Amino acid sequence: MATTPAPLARLADVTAAAAGSVLGTTARALTWARRDPKPLHPRGEIVTATLRRIGSTGSGVPWLDTPGVDEALVRISRAVGLPDAVPDIHGLAVRVPVDGRPADLLLAQTGLGRLTRFTLTAGRRISSRPLTTLLPYRSPAGPLLIAAAAKTTEAGWDGRTFELFWSVGIGRWAEFGELVLLSEPAPDAEVSFDAITNPVPGLEPYGWVRRLREPAYRSAREESGRRS
Repeated sequence: MATTPAPLARLADVTAAAAGSVLGTTARALTWARRDPKPLHPRGEIVTATLRRIGSTGSGVPWLDTPGVDEALVRISRAVGLPDAVPDIHGLAVRVPVDGRPADLLLAQTGLGRLTRFTLTAGRRISSRPLTTLLPYRSPAGPLLIAAAAKTTEAGWDGRTFELFWSVGIGRWAEFGELVLLSEPAPDAEVSFDAITNPVPGLEPYGWVRRLREPAYRSAREESGRRS
């Protein structure tokens, strides 16, 4: 696997730390302005789900490459919290048990193209656009993204099923499973999904991703009083 030259790695760390500090400050400002403990994705719905893994080849991550069935907890939300009639960036948070502990994946509406997979987009519904983890994980195969897309037929989306994929860098997408929503949506629960603290084993957040995200996550936890 290719490694990043030390000067570039240091530059990425410094830039991410600075950007993370700005995001943390912005999160606190949004919390204060809204009088809401969650600066982003302030309102959501919780559903139970089944995540069926068909297995794949090449990621080097056991959870992705091995078939299996997981009970999942899912949160569907709108990033800004705009009215339903207005397009917003939808988020899909998924928690599954892996090796006896919770593992979280956080996805937001983007595209699936070489560049659009890294670009936030907005839609009126969770099914309007595909979703990706936006920022890559370090994996045995290289910088890896996870994606989800509403599974459609000639009749459209069934309202419950998402196809799941992974990709290294800007490479092709490999399907590894599907997420099937089971329960009717329930009011938001006292649970905070955190992809930095609770990564899937084998998917390690890069240092610069930690520096970028941790201040905003920490701010949200401190304001809400939630720990997990």
